[in-house]
Order: sequence, then structure tokens, then C-alpha cells
Amino acid sequence: MNEQNIFGRSRLRLMLRYALVMGGLVIVLLFAMHKTMEWAITSEQARELLDTANSIAESQAYYELHPGADTDEAQLYRSMNDRLFYYVFNEEGRLIKFSRASYRIESFILDIIGTWNAPEREVRVFTKTDERGGQTKLMMTAQTVVNPPLPLQTVYVGKDVTAMYNGMEKATSALAVLGGAALVFAAGIGYILSGGAMKPVREAYERQRQFAADASHELRTPLAVVLASADLLRSDTSITSPFLKQVIEDVRDEVKKMTKLVGDLLTVARTDGKASQLKMIRMDIVAAAQQTVRIMRPFAEKKDIVIEEVLPKKAELCADEQKIRQLILILVDNAVKYTPEHGHIKLSVTADKGEVLLSVSDSGIGIAPEHRERIFDRFYRVDKARSRRMGGNGLGLAIAREIVEAHHGHISLESVPGKGTVFHVRFKEKIKS
Repeated sequence: MNEQNIFGRSRLRLMLRYALVMGGLVIVLLFAMHKTMEWAITSEQARELLDTANSIAESQAYYELHPGADTDEAQLYRSMNDRLFYYVFNEEGRLIKFSRASYRIESFILDIIGTWNAPEREVRVFTKTDERGGQTKLMMTAQTVVNPPLPLQTVYVGKDVTAMYNGMEKATSALAVLGGAALVFAAGIGYILSGGAMKPVREAYERQRQFAADASHELRTPLAVVLASADLLRSDTSITSPFLKQVIEDVRDEVKKMTKLVGDLLTVARTDGKASQLKMIRMDIVAAAQQTVRIMRPFAEKKDIVIEEVLPKKAELCADEQKIRQLILILVDNAVKYTPEHGHIKLSVTADKGEVLLSVSDSGIGIAPEHRERIFDRFYRVDKARSRRMGGNGLGLAIAREIVEAHHGHISLESVPGKGTVFHVRFKEKIKS
């Protein structure tokens, strides 16, 4: 994974986390504001209804006890507007007195009264949806007129609060739009701030990458000299001491391991620094796979490992041929290293539906589930002692993944500990098969 991908994704993750936190706060704030507005408005409306119900009940009680009294209803209900209404019923359910609501909602009101089961002086909100999806909201309460020895009467007082709720919904929608705009602004600010926060990390990473590239480049020449000297000493017939021969052989083996490690480090450093550009050509991946098998077969035969090839005649794709050959070599070499004697390795290529699938399976030691997520990380080794003994440095699969991702492909694995591992590489851009 190159530097741009590492820091670009990290920056986006930081921005998204910041945006999620801010989004959660905005949602909580909007919900709290909506509930606060609803409580503030409805509590005042409920208080008005209760006061009105109490006034009407007292007036009705006085009127029943003093039937000849001249009451000034205009004065009594001067605070009532066209949205406020009341109905007074006796025990038989006969309407005694009323201040009618709009004809548009009166049938709805009477239906509510007919099924009323709320406790006395409890304020409730009722909603009715018409055929066009519009809603009518009524706030109502009921109070009993205590007028002994006369029969009991019940006062139902209500108010059309549709406009109030519509206004509250519009206010909430406006706040939601403003909250969304604030969230976008916060995400932008978060992206800028995360870029600033990533700058020192990027600089430190660049220094580390440059050091690895410089050190790897400078070490190649002395290592080559040491290896050549070890080869000369190895072929010197004047050295007859078994101890010296073993020392020379050990030096030669360690220098070869160091040379491979330095080469892998340089490859990784160049990949991070974008110094290694892909040279895309139309290539035959089958020919590349066959060549890799020819190279690795002598190493496999030393362990009596059979390499099976399941390959079509030809499968072409647009890729960097050198990188694809390196990818196949890494996977096959990894299979040979971790497959015990008398094992089996299978290399297959299939081309279907605009894709090329490369698979390398082995009957090796397998990979435990807890290691699979990190197996492609740099310098990560499942069994460090075993990997070091076999010459592994933990960079092969990391380089393989970077090659695959550079070609916009996908690499995955399946593994059963003790039974083997299968690596699948899928390339989406197929030219010809």
C-alpha cells in the first residue's frame, strides 16, 4: 500500500469519525430542541384548555343552579378564538350546551367524545389523517360539572392545534437543514485539521522510508562484495579445514539472506515513494506462471514436493509483466517454504467473465485464524523462528499485496491449520483469454 493510500485513508477515517461524532451531537441536539419546543408549546396550550374547562364548568354549575340568571357569554368566553371549542353533555349523553368547532373537524370531535376514556382533566392530543395525507391535530380535555343535587354533566374542551404542530415541524425541519449544513462544514474543517495532524506523521514516515531506501541501496554493493568473496573462498581448494569451510558456508548463507532482505526493503521503499512505476503491457500470465514453476521446481524436488499446473493455453491481461512474475514467484516460493516433505502444490489460472483468477494452494502447515488478518503486514511472521530458519523476512506477502493493489486486483486466502493454504488473486481487467 503506497504512501498516498496510507495517509489518504487515515485522513478520511479521522474526518469520518469526527463527522460521526458531530452528527450524533447534532441529532441529539435536534431531538432535544424538538421535544423542548413541543413541551413548551403543548404545556401552555394544555394550561389554557384546563383553565377554560374550569371556567365553563363553574359557569355551567352556576347556570343550572340559577336558571333565571342572565349570563354574559361573550364576556365569559372572550378569550376563546375560532380554534377553541367546547361541548357539554349530561349523563344521558344529550348535548346541553356548546361552542361549535369548525364543520371540517366537528365529526372528528364527536367521534373522540363518543369513545372518551381519559381520566378527568387529562389533556390528550388526537390525530386524524385525511385521504390526501394531511393531518389534523386536536388537543382536548374533559371535566365533570359537580352540581348537586342536579345530574352530573361533562364538559369537553378542545382546540385545533394543527397550525401549531405544523409550525413546530417546519421549525424542526429548518433546524435539521441548518444542522446538516453545520455537519458538512464541520466535516470540511475536520478534513483540514486531520491533514494538519497527519503532516508530522507523514514527514516522519517519509524520513523513515528514505532512510530504508538509502540504507538498502548503500548495502547492496558491500553485500555483493562479501558474497563474491565468500564464493571465492568456497571454491579455494587450499582451504581444507572442515571448520573453515563451514564458517565460509554460514557466512555465504547469511549474506544471501541479507541480500534478499535488502532487495525486499528497497522494493518496499520504492513502492511507497512511487519510484516504481508500472509498465503496463499486454502479457500472458500463463507463460509467466510456467516460467515460475520451472524456476521453483528444483527447490521443490529437494523436498520431494510435487507442483501441479492447471493452466489454460493462454490468458492475457494488461499488467506490468515483471511485477506479475514477481507476484507469482513470491506465492510459489512461500508455498515451497512452508510445505513439508512429500507435499503437494497446485498453481492454477482461470479466465472467466472479464476476470483472471490466479490460485496457489499447498498442503503445508496452514495459518491459524488469528494470524490471517495480519499475514499481509510488513515484517509479520506467524512463526518467527521457523521463518528465520527458512530465510523469510516477513516482506514477501506484503509486496505481493502491493503488486495486486497496484493492478486494482484483490488478494485473499483460505487456510486450515495443518492441512494447507490457498491464495487467490483476482484481476478485474482481462484483455483476452
